[in-house]
Amino acid sequence: MGHHQVLIVGGGAGGITVAARLKRFRPSLEVAILEPSSEHYYQPGWTLVGGGVFTMAQTRRQEADLIPAGVTWIREAVAGFDPSNNSVSTSGGQTLTYDALVVATGLKLNWDAIKGLPEALGKGGVCSNYSKDFAAYTWECIQNFKGGNAVFTCAPMPIKCPGAPQKIAYMADDAIKRDPALAAKSKVIYATATPGIFGIPAYAAPLREVVARKGIDARYSHTLIEVRPESKEAVFKVAKDGEEPREEVISYELLHVTPPMAAPDVVAQSPLAAASGFVEVDKHSMQHLRYPNVFAIGDVSGMPNSKTAAAVRGQAPALVTNLLAQLDGGKGDGSYNGYSCCPLITGYGKTIMAEFNYDAQPEPSFPLDPTKERWSMWVMKTTILPWVYWNRMLKGADHEKRFIPGVKH
Repeated sequence: MGHHQVLIVGGGAGGITVAARLKRFRPSLEVAILEPSSEHYYQPGWTLVGGGVFTMAQTRRQEADLIPAGVTWIREAVAGFDPSNNSVSTSGGQTLTYDALVVATGLKLNWDAIKGLPEALGKGGVCSNYSKDFAAYTWECIQNFKGGNAVFTCAPMPIKCPGAPQKIAYMADDAIKRDPALAAKSKVIYATATPGIFGIPAYAAPLREVVARKGIDARYSHTLIEVRPESKEAVFKVAKDGEEPREEVISYELLHVTPPMAAPDVVAQSPLAAASGFVEVDKHSMQHLRYPNVFAIGDVSGMPNSKTAAAVRGQAPALVTNLLAQLDGGKGDGSYNGYSCCPLITGYGKTIMAEFNYDAQPEPSFPLDPTKERWSMWVMKTTILPWVYWNRMLKGADHEKRFIPGVKH
């Protein structure tokens, strides 16, 4: 049995960022990360892999190179949580105890919740940017598209990066329209389980204009339930307010799927979970409602924010403040306001930098109208944000937002 002052379960964006900040503010702290993977991916880059802008290798680093100095890396997976006894069991049979726990496991992709999808994925024009194994195939599908329906789906919330399912539709539309003859015999369909194009009204308005300008067929309240690869058909359950639910079959030549997502089983079946399956934490302090020495960050946390890497960047300072106070026997004043950022790529060279908080209000980092498509924000998405992730965020640096002139915080 090993004991750690702080045990972090998960070595992705959330886990590494918290570990780095803890060591930065309290170098003597004994911190361990429980993470089985030897590779770490910059997942916000996978949309750009699917769009032919990045290679998958550009989004990948060795986990060993990212573990902060002085942090113990336990190369196993979590097998169970026992918060009443301040302990965690591992896939290798260890029992680890802790003074404070940070749950940062991310979430799981439920490919098998859609009938026929696991068998269809990765061939026959069925692709997904949500997997490192299939994002590059998305670009192959776009390049090899010969006409017909290009269908892009979005699963019911919560999912990670809620803007990603439509970003690839806009990029594919651009790519198809480079050939007028191909465009004439093609139709881009965005079929989303959500009732509208985007959950934040200030950004939904310009996105509706993008859809109209491009002539994309947007179909709302459409949940993908089955893929029939033999006949190239996608089956949707359509459940609009005030209408009887029905099924709709859409034929496809290209089908980009966003799978339903959920908390990992080990979390959902643990005492830490809320009814949703996600970790039951206060949405401002990120502290567990029943176990005060337990915190959660990122996608696995049961907070009503948009699940993005930028959200982790907003959450980490507050969590670390509160965790250190908890270790010291006090209560921290760290508070997360729901900040998230979704760089909405609306085509090659164009991005709306959607930043917002719990109140669904824009919270821009730049003294510019955040609802406009801009080339500068495309540069931010493709060049600056990846650099910030690897060189600032994962090293525990402060959020740059507060240093940008003209922005009040």
